[in-house]
Amino acid sequence: MRITVYDVLSYLASGMTYEEILDDFPYLTQDDILACLSYAPDRD
Repeated sequence: MRITVYDVLSYLASGMTYEEILDDFPYLTQDDILACLSYAPDRD
């Protein structure tokens, strides 16, 4: 299954914690989430 940066950012914006995202998507790592967050400001 693929998950996009936009998906991760949407989950975080909706109030999900890192732990909840990692539980729902066990193939992701905390570093993956941090990479999504670092990508977000570059999207203007």
